[in-house]
Amino acid sequence: MLLGCHLSISGGLEQTVARAQALQINALQIFSHNARSWKMGALKPDEAKRFIERRRHAHIEYVVIHTIYLINLASPDPKNFKLSVQALQDEVQRAGELNIPHVNTHIGAHLGQGVEKGLERIAEAINSVLASPQAKNAPDVKILLENSAGEGTELGATFAELGAVLNNIKDKSRVGVCIDTCHAFAAGYELTTPQGLEKTLKELDREIGLEHLELIHLNDSKFPLGSRRDRHEHIGQGHIGLEGFRLIVNHPTLREKPFILETPKDDEQSDPKNLAAIRSVRYDRT
Repeated sequence: MLLGCHLSISGGLEQTVARAQALQINALQIFSHNARSWKMGALKPDEAKRFIERRRHAHIEYVVIHTIYLINLASPDPKNFKLSVQALQDEVQRAGELNIPHVNTHIGAHLGQGVEKGLERIAEAINSVLASPQAKNAPDVKILLENSAGEGTELGATFAELGAVLNNIKDKSRVGVCIDTCHAFAAGYELTTPQGLEKTLKELDREIGLEHLELIHLNDSKFPLGSRRDRHEHIGQGHIGLEGFRLIVNHPTLREKPFILETPKDDEQSDPKNLAAIRSVRYDRT
């Protein structure tokens, strides 16, 4: 089982690997720099080399970079749109330097311009990123588009919206999707029953294609089905519940995908407890 969580890069990238080792996980998500800043400084000499080497020795099988929160690929504001495209280009470059295969991003909000225009704007942004020197110099890096809960004018709450973006990407081999369980549940996708999960996956396959599903964020939801509220909860303590996660992590279509936790970090025991909760419902217990 590929299971991990989002960990801090405080103290340097090497320390993130050490934290992963302490948690005995084989998958990892990181911000590659300050998540609330547009600026990305160059890696320090040998920093990438040390991270790659330590990761290899730690047997971390999967790593993904999560982009900064400031990015809005649908932004109607020219300055913000330009900054968002540049930030995603920089993340793809950083992923290439660190031998990280995936960059996961929230796709953004239309901010009043309308869904159709917003989705067109997102595809334009991604095509621009993939045509950039940064992306061409990191040919093995794939951009993952994350679904949203649908708060406000957020795009990507429906699989049809994510599919519409994918349909307008010129090089589809460089783009995939990440499905966040809290976001999907809040957007109205039933995950807590076998019938609900099957219906959800059939829609995902129809609108996006299961071959494009690369990553799953495991988060319980503080609010009920269809609430459109993005509030993550500890595994088993929200409205999805342990039985919902039992269905998800054991489903034949999903069980071999990387699972990353983004659950609350109330204290030092939060990650171990949430990891243990997922392991407790996995049939093979690995």
